[in-house]
Amino acid sequence: MGQKTHPIGFRLGVNKSWNSIWTAPTKQDYARLLHEDLKIRDWIKKTYYNAAIDKIIVKRIMDRIFIEIHCAKIGIVIGKKAAGIERIKNFISQVSKIPKDNISVDIIEIRNPDLSAQLIAENIASQMEKNIPYRPAMKRAVASALRAGAKGIKINCEGRLGGVEIARAEWILQGRLPLQTIRADIDYGFAVAKTKWGTNGVTVWIFKGEILGGGVVR
Repeated sequence: MGQKTHPIGFRLGVNKSWNSIWTAPTKQDYARLLHEDLKIRDWIKKTYYNAAIDKIIVKRIMDRIFIEIHCAKIGIVIGKKAAGIERIKNFISQVSKIPKDNISVDIIEIRNPDLSAQLIAENIASQMEKNIPYRPAMKRAVASALRAGAKGIKINCEGRLGGVEIARAEWILQGRLPLQTIRADIDYGFAVAKTKWGTNGVTVWIFKGEILGGGVVR
């Protein structure tokens, strides 16, 4: 069988970057900081799930923490009079034991959600949880991504699709998807749909073009 690799991890250091950017002096500090990042991401994702969050980047410099939240609906995260940002700072301060003044939270708006693999996967998963047929949802997502400028897209759904007795997988592919080309700009997303028949997995790959020298996209 073919050996699968994560399309983002495969391109780290080439055209993708890490979501946690910091260094730890010891192994014990590394484990502690890693678990702090996981707690921060899980809490923000669950608390502001309706904000359509694509990714959360954590940067640490000395005793300061910089959080970047990439989402499509920034108003939900910011809240009235920036109450949402204060709430996030309070939680991070409790987890990391760092004063709020040393915590910075930046909200970055995603201009085109139709080109975000994570948001597409979560959108299809939410429709499956509402008993909306998954095939039309997949086709609509593919059409929207191609109209938005994607060079190729693949969507894979697995589980007891439609409530069948035996789990199966169905996928749809449009355009090019060169997963083995490292210079290819591949976006990857995964979401879980919790239906009354069980859990279904939704995986999305989007090919946005090839990144050449100097950041030129072809």
